Amino acid sequence: MIEKLENELKRAKEKRRLEEELAVVKKVKEMSENEKDVRNGEWSARDIEYLNKHLFLTSKPVIYLVNIGMEEYVKKQNKWLPKIQAWVKENGGGAMIPYSADFESQVVATCADPDDAAEKAKVAEELGAPSMIDRVIKAGYKNLQLVHYFTAGEDEVKCWTIRQGTKAPGAAGVIHTDFEKGFICADCMKFDDLDRLGSTQGVKDEGLYRQQGKDYLVLDGDILHFKFNVSNPAKNKDKK
Repeated sequence: MIEKLENELKRAKEKRRLEEELAVVKKVKEMSENEKDVRNGEWSARDIEYLNKHLFLTSKPVIYLVNIGMEEYVKKQNKWLPKIQAWVKENGGGAMIPYSADFESQVVATCADPDDAAEKAKVAEELGAPSMIDRVIKAGYKNLQLVHYFTAGEDEVKCWTIRQGTKAPGAAGVIHTDFEKGFICADCMKFDDLDRLGSTQGVKDEGLYRQQGKDYLVLDGDILHFKFNVSNPAKNKDKK
C-alpha cells in the first residue's frame, strides 16, 4: 500500500492529499510494528477520512463478550473474569460484557413468545439473572456510533439506522436518494414526548413538534416526516 501511494505521488500534479494519506498509512504501519491498534492512536478529522478509506481491521471498535456457564452467570461468580478484564485494560481497553449462551438459550426456549420483551424479562428473572442480549445490542450501536430514527404513517412504523451526527438530508437519503436530493425540511418530534403525551396532537399542543432544516443533526429516537421536491413532476410528493 505504501509503495502504491509513493508511486502515485511521483506522478501526481496535486500532491498534498496523497502526502497526507501516505503519512497516515506510514503511521499505521509503525503502530502495527509496535503491536498497537489503530483505534488507540491520536488522529485528526482529516486523518480519519483516510483511515475510513482503507478500513484497517484494528481501527474498528471492539466489544469483548465473555461466555461463561449458566450457573456461574446466575451466581455472578467466575474466577477468570478479573483476569480477562485486566488483559482487556492492558490491551487498549473496551467494553467487556459477561454473558451465558446457555442462559440466553434457556430464556428463549422457556418463553412462549421470545419477541415479547416483558415476558422475556420475567422469564430471565425467574431463572435468576437478567438477559444480556439487549445490553449487547445497545453496546454495539454505541460503539459503532449508530442511532435510530422513525418514520410513521397510518398503517406502519419503520425504524432507520444512521450514524450519529448525520444531518436531516442524509438521514432522508437512507430511505431514498430522491429524499436527500430534493430535501426541503423535516417535521420532527421525539419518541419520548409522543410516548409521554399520547398523541401527535398532544406533542404539538406542548410546542414540541418542530420543523427542522438541512443542518439539523438527527438524534436517537426522533420521529421524522420528510418533505422533499424533485424535478420530475411525477415524483413530487411528501413521504411519511
